[in-house]
Amino acid sequence: MKYVYTALLLHSAGKAVDEENMKKIFESVGLEVDEARVRALVAALSEVNIDEALKAAPIAPAQAPAAQATSAPEKKEEKKKEEKKEEEAVAGLSGLFG
Repeated sequence: MKYVYTALLLHSAGKAVDEENMKKIFESVGLEVDEARVRALVAALSEVNIDEALKAAPIAPAQAPAAQATSAPEKKEEKKKEEKKEEEAVAGLSGLFG
């Protein structure tokens, strides 16, 4: 993932996504460079329009809050059901002791 992040960082800075720039970033933060991975990524991205790929990518963080919002009412309903069951259990026990 760090190789992809480096490519995205270079792209967002308006720099060329090439082997030299990627190596510079890794070296600047003290990470070891796997030159084969760098070459493979640069080759794979050479035919890709990164801006278009980013626009077409689904945005997961924006979807996460919506998923949480739909589950909140369900949690409230489950909690109410559990409370009702507890009340019924307590009511049943009170009948034993009159």
